Amino acid sequence: MQSLYEYDFRNSLDIDELTTDIDEVLNRNIDIYKDAVDEADFIKDLATGTIKNQEKIDSMITPAAPEWPLDQIAKIDRAILRMSIYELLIKKDVPPKVAINEAVELAKEFGGENSSKFINGVLGTIFRQSDLYDPKEDKRANQPEEGSKQDSSKSQE
Repeated sequence: MQSLYEYDFRNSLDIDELTTDIDEVLNRNIDIYKDAVDEADFIKDLATGTIKNQEKIDSMITPAAPEWPLDQIAKIDRAILRMSIYELLIKKDVPPKVAINEAVELAKEFGGENSSKFINGVLGTIFRQSDLYDPKEDKRANQPEEGSKQDSSKSQE
């Protein structure tokens, strides 16, 4: 996530000499944090996959957060969203609930005061609109809404 954040930050400065290759950022960060990094290949795959699919990923974020144009989303939140969407819907090697929970935890750790709620809402919306979503497995989708016919019929018994 840190590498994606740095990559996004450096490339948004619009200064030609600062335009950075993701491999350069990854290698430097892996070298700096080598004692804490267990799976360098996983990190590289996640970051490069996210960058390669960024246009597709961004096209998912935009309708899920209509009040927040991409350039107005905090860079750290944008990095978390992009990485999580890649992991959730493109790589698909982590269960959806785990990917969303990991993103929320990263947002709590590194984002702003409301980042975790924002990340959870956007990822939840994107996931529910995906082909991976099964409403039968969603407890919230199977509960009657308050005031619905099904709900009110129980109270009349």
